[in-house]
Amino acid sequence: MSQVKPALQAVGARYLARGGRTRSMKGIGAARIVILEFPSEAVWEAFYHGPVYQGLKHIRDECSSARLVSVEGFDA
Repeated sequence: MSQVKPALQAVGARYLARGGRTRSMKGIGAARIVILEFPSEAVWEAFYHGPVYQGLKHIRDECSSARLVSVEGFDA
C-alpha cells in the first residue's frame, strides 16, 4: 500500500471509497470495495498496464482475490 498510493497520486487518481462498511441491499455483497477515480480511461489503462502497477500487482494477487471493473463516469 505504501507504494500504491504515491503511484496513484502521480497519475492524478484518487480513492472515492476504500474498505468502508458495506451493506448489501439486494444480492450478494462484496467483502471489500475500492473505488478509484482516474482522470480518464486512457490514464487508467496506462497505469494498469504500466511498469509501476505491473511491478506491484503480484503482491495483490498473492494476498487477495479481486475483480477489476472499469466504469465510464460522467461529468458532474
